[in-house]
Amino acid sequence: MKQLKYIFLLIAFLITANNCSDLLEVNPKQVLDEGLLNSPEDMEGFVTATYARITDIPSWDSPFSLWWSGSMRSDDSYKGGGGVWDGGDGWGFMETFVNLTANGWPIDYPWYVSYQIIQRSNTAIQKLNNIAEEDYPLKSVRIGEMKFIRAFVHFRLKQFFKYMPYIDENVVGSSGEFEAIPNKDAKFPNDQYLWERILSDFKDAENALPATQPEKGRVDKNAATAMIARTLMFMAYEQDDRHQVININKDRLTEALVYLNKITDQEGEKVGLCGNFGENFIHTSDNNTKESIWEIQYSIDDGSSTGGKINRGEGLNHPWNWGGFQCCGFHHISYNMGNAFKTGPDGLPLFDDYNKDSYGDYIKNTDGSDNIALVEAGNPEYFGKYSWDPRFSHTAGVPGHPWKYDPGLIFESRGIRNGAEYGWLKSVKELPHPGCDCLLYDGWQFNSMNKRMIRYDEVLLWKAEVLIQLDRWNEALAPINKVRERAANSADWLIKADGTSVMNYHVEIYKPGENCVWDKDFAWKAMQWENRLEMAGEGRRFFDLQRWGNLEEIMNNYFTVEKTRFSWMANARFTAGRDEFFPIPQNQMKWAKGNYTQNPGY
Repeated sequence: MKQLKYIFLLIAFLITANNCSDLLEVNPKQVLDEGLLNSPEDMEGFVTATYARITDIPSWDSPFSLWWSGSMRSDDSYKGGGGVWDGGDGWGFMETFVNLTANGWPIDYPWYVSYQIIQRSNTAIQKLNNIAEEDYPLKSVRIGEMKFIRAFVHFRLKQFFKYMPYIDENVVGSSGEFEAIPNKDAKFPNDQYLWERILSDFKDAENALPATQPEKGRVDKNAATAMIARTLMFMAYEQDDRHQVININKDRLTEALVYLNKITDQEGEKVGLCGNFGENFIHTSDNNTKESIWEIQYSIDDGSSTGGKINRGEGLNHPWNWGGFQCCGFHHISYNMGNAFKTGPDGLPLFDDYNKDSYGDYIKNTDGSDNIALVEAGNPEYFGKYSWDPRFSHTAGVPGHPWKYDPGLIFESRGIRNGAEYGWLKSVKELPHPGCDCLLYDGWQFNSMNKRMIRYDEVLLWKAEVLIQLDRWNEALAPINKVRERAANSADWLIKADGTSVMNYHVEIYKPGENCVWDKDFAWKAMQWENRLEMAGEGRRFFDLQRWGNLEEIMNNYFTVEKTRFSWMANARFTAGRDEFFPIPQNQMKWAKGNYTQNPGY
């Protein structure tokens, strides 16, 4: 935490052994007597140690690194890096949905480290339960924080694996007691019981947490309220045992709307949209906007031995040896995603024809190779052919265009490590200006920009989604248009050195009877499109499609076209009933000694 002192003694106490078979931090009496560390100060240390583990993950396969789990596995983005071989035996298999097995390296560590965080929260709750409220007035608040973190990490695991053991503070003792908890409890007909456990923790957190926290970085009531709504939305799209949506539970959505209204009713002084979309993606906005509802806190030069609690999960994504950046050129915006930002003469998306051409079509030499001179010039034919949603330039770094709102800093093709295989559109939301004091290079490139896990713009779009599914699509128009209106007003940072706009930006709100017919089908299409544009490259897309139940259709349509653009896509195919979720990691299957059930198809 930027505003919280790290309790290094307690962190050391709570760290597990490196052996992945030691999944959870069990039997702490063997390490430290239970009679010790029971003061109010010690309680703060246990809580801080839980927060600290979220940011103290020294690996790019962090469960909070959203780009590879939610963007790269969707139609939003490509893996990037040095080539198909670079991370190809893990992320490459994920990207094309071929050859991914339970032994894949990127899936075991997220499981392992997630349960470390969960057990830290449980240890903190156990200790907090043993101290009197009069001795520690913040007891209930801190328990609420720990339940939020526990629920949030279980929520991420649920998105990844569908079935996982839910571990709370009542699971204590030897490792055998943890091994005995199944990931898929045979007493229940489906996965709803796991959602219920997550929902219960979030509701407990909401009841305990204050509206505002005196220290930035701590979760508050609105964060819990938002996650209650989000959990209810995932619960509403009920799946069968092959992950297909078989029912949309409107009672769940009705309840979700109650919680969404709790947040939107505060719009104004407490919550709201930033004036410029780009404010969400600059270092100086950390803990500093009404739009951000919860941020993971990263830091630099905080006195720790690693140089700071930096975001190692996205460290590979910086440009390749350009502008002061060093490494490593991962995470490119897909040509399909880039095309989705096109707008027509009416300022609305090109819903039907958006993907008929792409950036790559306008830079080819006669031999099929890319013409770097055209790339460096900013591909004027392609970008000049259409009008654009300004969110494109907040999402994609383009050679020949200014980098991160600096008209004097033009991105160059050499910052793209392998444009021939992964295109020339670099994801930039998670990246700073190279002059930022948030950058650290220690052989790899990292930054300490906070990660905004919940924002008000997505709450508005969640509300629109719920209203449409409840057959109240006319009410969904206002939140969608609120997001679009902000997008239309977010072009003033996107200028060249001469003061002119980088591109031809044109966005209009939806005007029923004038530029659209606002029925349920159109409202649903507009909401899904808006959701994609607003959260592009931020790791939401795969899980939205997972919730809606249209992954197979969207992904295989995407692959059909992408195979004509990149040869490495040749075998890509999404298999329904398998690819909606990761396999349970083989290391964990072994550790559980037969108590885990593997997901179908693996």
